[in-house]
Amino acid sequence: MKLFYAPASPFSTKVVMAAHYLRLGLDVMPTATPDNPADLLAANPLGKIPTLVADSGETYYDSRTIMHYLNGIAGDDARIYPRSPEKRAAVERTEALCDGICDAAILVIYEKRFRTPETWHQPWVDRQWDKVRRGLDHLDAHPPAFGKRLNAGHFALASLLGYLMLRFPGQWEEHRVRLANWPAAFEERFPDYARLRPQV
Repeated sequence: MKLFYAPASPFSTKVVMAAHYLRLGLDVMPTATPDNPADLLAANPLGKIPTLVADSGETYYDSRTIMHYLNGIAGDDARIYPRSPEKRAAVERTEALCDGICDAAILVIYEKRFRTPETWHQPWVDRQWDKVRRGLDHLDAHPPAFGKRLNAGHFALASLLGYLMLRFPGQWEEHRVRLANWPAAFEERFPDYARLRPQV
């Protein structure tokens, strides 16, 4: 399988880590989306990453869609979404929250990266950062527990915190002791975290 991705993208790295955990081979293709590469656009008309091209040639995009696809082909002995509807919904809720925090954090980065100081809209930045803070506070109070297996919620949180460590070092930890310590606990269960988490 081939994955169009960017190493700094938390959505990309979530997929890469999950595939690695599930022992599914991925040919990762670093992709600069602003260049609108033809092979990416042929696979995903939105031109967004991550985009997966399966061995069959079928394409899948949006990280959660890809995560579900990987879960489906991994087999019953290696699943990242529980079978129980209640437990599955809880994992999916954690993943959705982490992805939503990533969305807000990325919008803050884009506001700084693509606007001039004269057009910077601070209320917009503040609104996004409020989402980040509320989401992190919730996760600090209710971090996903570790069980026998890692799940999609774990990989989503690992990617989120890796992204914050990369782009906002020293700006998110504050009083969140559980979250600040969580990556080390995750790495004990997934030793390749330091290598696969978001990075430039």
